[in-house]
Amino acid sequence: MPKKIAVLVRDRQAEALRMAVGLTLEDDEVSVFVMDEKLVFNEAVVLNLETLKELGIKVYSNNPENDFEQMRTDGIARALLHYDSIIPY
Repeated sequence: MPKKIAVLVRDRQAEALRMAVGLTLEDDEVSVFVMDEKLVFNEAVVLNLETLKELGIKVYSNNPENDFEQMRTDGIARALLHYDSIIPY
């Protein structure tokens, strides 16, 4: 049975996105939440975001500067209650 996994992107943005891509190998349901900060685009971040997009992984953010589906912090907190694992970076 697939697990629901949330990856919280904070300080180590490129590493968090790389981990999210790797978690898709087990056919688990993965969601990414970019928290608070504006995502800093570099080669690794762009590559991992493109891969996540191709895989149909949902990316949310509570920062309107990020061009992802927006979700308020309290909405993210409620959503996280439905995940089996939460991986903070």
